Amino acid sequence: MKNVLVFGGGFAGVEATIYLRKANYNVTLVSDREYIYIYPTSIWIPTNKIEFSDVCIDLQKLQNVHKFDLIVDALENIDIKNNSYTLKSGKILKDFSHVVLAMGSSKMKHKGIENTLSICGDPEQSLLIRDALSEVIKKGSGKLCFGFGGNPKDSSAMRGGPGFEVLFNVHNMLKQKGVRDNFELTFFAPMAIPGKRLGDKALKMMDIYFKKLKINKHYGKKIKEFKKDGIIFEDDSKLESDFTMFIPAGCGHDLIEDSIFRTNEAGFIMTDDYSRVELKDKTIKNNVYAIGDIAALQGAEWKAKQGHIAEVMARNVAHNIQQSDLCLTNFKGYKEHVNIMCMMDSGDGASFVYRSSKKTMMIPLPIVGHWIKRAWGSYYKLSKLNKIPRIPGM
Repeated sequence: MKNVLVFGGGFAGVEATIYLRKANYNVTLVSDREYIYIYPTSIWIPTNKIEFSDVCIDLQKLQNVHKFDLIVDALENIDIKNNSYTLKSGKILKDFSHVVLAMGSSKMKHKGIENTLSICGDPEQSLLIRDALSEVIKKGSGKLCFGFGGNPKDSSAMRGGPGFEVLFNVHNMLKQKGVRDNFELTFFAPMAIPGKRLGDKALKMMDIYFKKLKINKHYGKKIKEFKKDGIIFEDDSKLESDFTMFIPAGCGHDLIEDSIFRTNEAGFIMTDDYSRVELKDKTIKNNVYAIGDIAALQGAEWKAKQGHIAEVMARNVAHNIQQSDLCLTNFKGYKEHVNIMCMMDSGDGASFVYRSSKKTMMIPLPIVGHWIKRAWGSYYKLSKLNKIPRIPGM
């Protein structure tokens, strides 16, 4: 039985590990956290609708169910030429038949970013957002700003949906507390049309929603710096804020800089459709795959890096490794599956958003949409732990 080494305990790494184990490979999963964090449902932590533990799955529990080896440590150095990987602890992992890189991406570094919090950052930031909002609300009034940034070298690395969701949920929370009119809510972004990749219909509906909820918009000016009391833009204008949540766009993982991988302009690893990495030196034996946010996503201009695409990549890689080892060529690619799909939650409902090469839609689902997303969160945890059957394609 061949050995596979997987780096990254997120959506992509865990899915690859599970499906490689289904194929009877010996798998070692290396994660810098002891748990997998379910980012899509973490949006409810800031408004006290769920607890931090509700969006975590202990990797040891997954290990017990799927029988893989687990190392909680961080990757420090990659030496593909010698098939050697050094961890932060000093431990060296060598001579694996296949290696899967799924460590996610780094974040764009903005001046003064320490004055913001991100729902897509380190998991603990969700708790800091909750506490910071609580402190502002105690004061009785304030200005709350929510935004996201882009990467001009790779638009797929932008995370906008969770920013909208937290904003809408905070609006709902303030409304339920009877203090919404005491707070000024603003959504900001440096691009002229944030959310453009969702399609025209979705943009029109979002605009109507913003007006209905009396949420201000501040678009089209590049961010110069974040201050404790606001955001400074390229023309030196200032958006005052008592609380700022900002989701920076992704960029290439720090470990990949100046490495032997071919990368795109933003620093993401270039791969073929089957997720095998592209190396600068073609003479080196290539047994490495890259999936999820660490990889350069190929596809239409509106493409976006999302968890369900990362899981498609992961399942395909498990299949493709099998095919390679059996000297077969029935490989599976991810490009045909590239789409945008999310349940954009507002706290009192949600909208189902979908875009592919064939169609675009945004369907409002008052009340029931929120509970569908809550149900998905439970399904994700239970199905990963084999407590309920997996739904095909999910």
